[in-house]
This record gives sequence, C-alpha cells and structure tokens, in this order.
Amino acid sequence: MKPMLLLLGNIGGTELILILSVILIFFGAKRIPELARGLGKGIREFKDASSGVRREIEEGINTRTEEPKEGRP
Repeated sequence: MKPMLLLLGNIGGTELILILSVILIFFGAKRIPELARGLGKGIREFKDASSGVRREIEEGINTRTEEPKEGRP
C-alpha cells in the first residue's frame, strides 16, 4: 500500500472537498501558493540532506574497504 493512503485512510470525495474548503477559508486564496512553495522547499532540502548523508556513508564504507590492511605481507 502507498504510505499516503495509509495516512489518510478511507477519505471520500465529500470529505476531501470539505477539508479543502476549510483550508481555503482558513488560509485564503493568496496564502495557499506560498504555503505550497514553502512545503516544497522543505521537502527538497530534506531529500538533499538525506542523499548527502547516504553519500557520505557510502563513501566511508568504500574508503574503509579499499584501505590496505597493515601487517600482512
């Protein structure tokens, strides 16, 4: 199953329209694109940071396996 579907459960069309209309009323039409942009930037930064950590771990593993072992002829 997709993770997003697990989070939302069984949301129908009426519930989705109700949620979107409450968001529209609460934030306003001008604020929603700004919020979406901010959310997108946050997600992008998180992905970049996680890929950077993964790359550093892989580089550490590769350099550790490539180092010659001392004491062996």
